[in-house]
Amino acid sequence: MVFAAASLPPDATAEQRARFEAGESGELAPLMCVDKDPADLKDFAALQAEALSMGQDWALVFAAAMSGQGRQAPASTQVEAALTRMVEAVKSGNLSGMIPFDRQGEAVQLG
Repeated sequence: MVFAAASLPPDATAEQRARFEAGESGELAPLMCVDKDPADLKDFAALQAEALSMGQDWALVFAAAMSGQGRQAPASTQVEAALTRMVEAVKSGNLSGMIPFDRQGEAVQLG
């Protein structure tokens, strides 16, 4: 999962600012990432509380899944590489293959 903040560039127009305030636009910047086994997640509220305890004001969390081989979970190096790719994807706006969720745990559609 990659947690991201939404912001506006300093030179944003009045229209861009209004859309941002309405939750309809903005730039995304990755803040933090974490590998979570689905079995380790009690519910979204627990994930939200853990993320908030890190002191970051996030707007969206992007989730993606990985599979291992047979009954073997992915190796930690594979997981780290996948998280790095996810962070870079958020930075570049290439969000395919990830599901964004808002702070209430609702899936959102971007674009």
